[in-house]
Amino acid sequence: MLIWVDADACPSEAKDVLFRAARRIGIPLTLVANQYMDYPRSDFIRFELVKHGADAADKRIVELMEANDLVVTADVPLSADVIAKGGLVIDPRGELLDKNNIGSRLATRNFLEEFRAAGVQMGGPAPYSAKDKQNFANQLDKLLAKLLRPQ
Repeated sequence: MLIWVDADACPSEAKDVLFRAARRIGIPLTLVANQYMDYPRSDFIRFELVKHGADAADKRIVELMEANDLVVTADVPLSADVIAKGGLVIDPRGELLDKNNIGSRLATRNFLEEFRAAGVQMGGPAPYSAKDKQNFANQLDKLLAKLLRPQ
């Protein structure tokens, strides 16, 4: 199992949690982004720079990931593509997305996108909080413990 991070929009606090987990457990983690970013040097952490362009990082993640890999993203269409390919998804606030809830999340996202396209002003997500970081860390730990448990 590998961890892939949609790193352009992932909060730095969530990335810090991921870096610690990758080093602690010894699991490979790859940040994918369309702009360079700093990351800790480790045998378990690598960075892949993609060309600028709409969804370039998303497409690269889907191209490289395999079934049972974990993808960290808040991007709902990317989440749907990952789940369709057999991957696992957790968003930076700790919500697990799977085949049971991705359809409703995608429908809600598309509905809100239509409103925005019609000119309706809508607020964005709440700022990333310490509670979000803690929830993400807790959910990630539970998920990794479950996935890495000997069968």
